[in-house]
This record gives sequence, structure tokens and C-alpha cells, in this order.
Amino acid sequence: MAVPNTQTEPPASAQTPLIILDSNQQELNDTQLNHSLHRLETFIRIFGFCQYSALSATLSWLVFLLLGVALPLSIIELSYCSDCEKYQIKNFELEILISESLVAAISLLFISHNLRKYGVRKFLFVDRHHGHMTQFREEYIQKINGFFRLLAVWLLPCFLLKTVRDVIRMVYAHNDSWWQSVATLFASLVSWTYSTTIFLSGSALFNLVCNLQIIHFENYGKLLERDLDVSVYIEEHIRLKHNLSKISHRFRIYLVLELLVVTASQFVALLETTGNPDIINFINGGDFAVSSIVELVGLIICLHSAAKISYRSLSLAAISSRWHALVTCNPNDVSQRGISSNGGNLEAAIPAVMYMQSNLGGATIYGWTIDRPLINTVFFLEFSLVLFVLGKTITFTTK
Repeated sequence: MAVPNTQTEPPASAQTPLIILDSNQQELNDTQLNHSLHRLETFIRIFGFCQYSALSATLSWLVFLLLGVALPLSIIELSYCSDCEKYQIKNFELEILISESLVAAISLLFISHNLRKYGVRKFLFVDRHHGHMTQFREEYIQKINGFFRLLAVWLLPCFLLKTVRDVIRMVYAHNDSWWQSVATLFASLVSWTYSTTIFLSGSALFNLVCNLQIIHFENYGKLLERDLDVSVYIEEHIRLKHNLSKISHRFRIYLVLELLVVTASQFVALLETTGNPDIINFINGGDFAVSSIVELVGLIICLHSAAKISYRSLSLAAISSRWHALVTCNPNDVSQRGISSNGGNLEAAIPAVMYMQSNLGGATIYGWTIDRPLINTVFFLEFSLVLFVLGKTITFTTK
């Protein structure tokens, strides 16, 4: 005699709200991520990075030439006072304008090229083919919001320093009517803010790309804790290394040019301030300080981001070695350590660890891994050159 089944299935109406709730939550997460990406794209579009057509590219570079080059050059020429050398040194301002325009133009050129070629989503690796996964949406949103925070944290203090310097010079070197002086001050700040935002946005976008990939590198350790086939781990590792290689390829020329221009501008500033026979003060030479701070900040953001993702990549070897040790030393409990206990997978674990250890890599510039030793080498090389220039320009004579 068959025993009747006393367990009853829940009615369909009881399951529907949960399904609707999950669907609504996923749709809400997608909407929030799309909103964050749209806000980011709107911001970079305003500053001319989204050059998707010939018309938009022409308008972008025309605005850059007008606001970033022609306007400050006109201000330097029109506001120059031959009797105010102690408040304004024309050569200083022209050299500062050249360095600021160059770093901004490099940022605009290479970021717009990548965006035009890949689009915002593929550029950031958050499209559905490069990691647009449910568990990463909130982290993606946080990193995108971090882009704006990083930009504000560094741009606002530099803007205040620039404003204080220009206001002080306007008070001491006032040779026109007050409304003309105020108009000149306003135009100068607008031009400087535009160029500086473009330069720092390029560095912040590189930082954002690296941070978004770091999310996947950090998740790889959690992936090894799951009971999956070894091929899944290798495929994910290959995908991470492929994305890292793309990032290095897309930004290598940008990083090299920014490093060279920033280094050259620092030496020009050093030579001008130490070799000038006149008195250098905050009024006539303060822009060298402001420009140097901004350029070094942008360079440090790039180098720190590259070093950070390099070490996340190198740490995968330690994670995989620990995983392999747990698998081989405790085969009776390997199902809880991220691999099945059958012999085939256990044997496949050995070559899989060998593969990960032989493919460490990191963010590179023409084969050079960007890590702490490389950054220290660059720092000490530039510091040695600075000391050399100081030795040639600052001399002490004795009778």
C-alpha cells in the first residue's frame, strides 16, 4: 500500500513574490550601474574625451586650443607689465603654459583614442563580455564613485592654491581697472581648471581601470575556495592576464610621455628658479610650485595604480601555491578546499600551479613591470639629475 505524501509544495503564489523581488533587485542594480556609467561618460564628454565622430573630435580640440592655449596666452601677453618684473616674469609663465598644455594634450589624445576605439564599457572592462557580473555591480559602482572623489580630493586643494596665488598677484601687480583685473583673474582660473581637470582625469581614469580589474584579482582567491574543475581556475587566470596585458598595451605610450614631460618640466622649473638672478617669490614664481604639484600628483596616481595592480597579479602565485598545498597535503578534505577529490583533478592541480607561477607578470611598460623596484629606480634617477642641476646652477665662491 502506497504511503501518501504528507509534504505539500508551497503554492505558486508564495514563490512569486521572491522571484519578483530578486528580479527587481537585479534590475535596480543594473539601473544603478548604468546610471553611474552614464554619469561618468557625461563628465568625460563635457571635457572632450568622447570623440566618437569627426565633428566631436574637431569641437573637442578646438575648445582645447581656445581655452587651454589661446586664452592663457592672451592673458600673459595682455596683462604683462614691463615695470612689474618682481611680480611677473613672462618667461616663467610661458614655460608653465607649455608644460600644462602638453600634459593635458597627451591625456586628451590617448584617452579619447581609447574611448573612440573601444567605448566606455569596453574601455573599463565592465561590458557583459569582460566581467559585467552580478556580484561585482556594487563594487563597480563604488569604484566609479571613487573616480570623482579622487579627482575632487586633488583638484580642489590645487585650485585653492592657484586662486590664492593669482589673487595675491592681482593685488600687488594691479595696473588696470579693477573690473579688468577681476575678469583676467576669472579667465585665468577657468583656463587653468579646464587644463588641469583634463590632465588629472586621464590619471584618474587609468586608476579607475586598474581598480576595476583589482576587483577580479581579489575575487580569484575566493574562486579557489569553491569546488570547481581546475580548467575553470586556469581559464579565469588567463582572462585576468589577458585584460592586464590590454591595459598595459593601451596605456604604455601615455605613461611614458607623461613621465618624460613631467620630468622635463620639473627640470625647466629648477633651472629657471635657480639660474634667475632676480628675486624669486611666491608672486612671480608661485605658478611653478602649483604646476609641479599638479603634475607630480597625476604621475603618482598613475604609478601607484600600476604598482597596485602589479602586486595583485603577483600575489596570485602565493594564493595558488597555498591552494596547491592544501590540495596535496589534505586530499581527504579537498572538496572543502576548492577542488574535487577525484584523482584526475588532483593530478591536474600540479601543472595548474606550475602554469600560474610561470605567468606572474603585472602592469608593464614595454616589458618592464611597474613595481616598487622600478618606481624606486625612477625616483633615484630623477633625484640624481636634480642634484646634478643644482650643482651646476648653485655655486659658492670663496676668495
